[in-house]
Amino acid sequence: MAFIDYYEILGVNKNASEEEIKKAYRKLARKYHPDLNPNDKEANKKFQQINEANEVLSDSEKRKKYDQYGKDWQHAEEFEKARQSGHRRSTAGAEGFSGFSGAFDDEGFSDFFQSMFGSSARTRSRASEVKFRGEDYNAELHLSLRDAYKTHQQTLKVNHKNIRITIPAGVENGQIIKLKGHGGPGINGGPNGDLYIAFVIADDPKFKRLGNDLYATVDLNLYTAVLGGEITVDTMDGKVKLKVKPETQNGTVTRLKGKGFPIYKKESEFGDLYITYSIKIPTHLTEKQKELFRELQKHSS
Repeated sequence: MAFIDYYEILGVNKNASEEEIKKAYRKLARKYHPDLNPNDKEANKKFQQINEANEVLSDSEKRKKYDQYGKDWQHAEEFEKARQSGHRRSTAGAEGFSGFSGAFDDEGFSDFFQSMFGSSARTRSRASEVKFRGEDYNAELHLSLRDAYKTHQQTLKVNHKNIRITIPAGVENGQIIKLKGHGGPGINGGPNGDLYIAFVIADDPKFKRLGNDLYATVDLNLYTAVLGGEITVDTMDGKVKLKVKPETQNGTVTRLKGKGFPIYKKESEFGDLYITYSIKIPTHLTEKQKELFRELQKHSS
């Protein structure tokens, strides 16, 4: 696996503070958010890299391991245990050491063990003393916007086992969560790897989501727009009545506070819903109706 410079991805230096990392992440996440870059595969890939970099650098323990072992920071514990087991030399460059999995044979002994223990370590018995963490798995879970609106459970099948997970309301498109220990099996009694699930949330025909806010366009007839009145609009959790002011213009935006998307892992907190009015001009007018409009036209001029 090639080395990925998380600091470069976030555009910060290695001495950046937690606040600087958080600020850089928020700025880039907004820029490359899938909702703002629909059908842009590169932006979606960049968004996932930004999330990955933030997950590591915003966690002090993970960041410490990453700074020391580079791309192999997830194997830091195995490396430390192996180094402390009495073998005489170890190597860990700026990019860490190469990950290893699989069986050993006398002809193709792991380069990792050669560099760590020397050529005298070319034995199966020595190799079997070291425990290795299992491979991490990556998967996608596809949801509708309405699925993501409410906390619910789903069952996934991993390694021929059913895993029931709870998906909190408010997950975002491209967001990644980790299920510890549900990856590949460990080697020589080592711990299992982890399962990383990336959420793919489909577009909704009525609502567009940007962060925790929702946006929708509502048709408004000409008469209500001119004279004012009351209409019923859809929200994610039902219908609400909305008062329309007289002389409302086409494209007018009104905000419904707290009717947006639930904020991730913050119970009873929601964004807002923004309604844009699209005024519809009446068609198939009768002669009487046309005459009335002509009369209005005379008065307006």
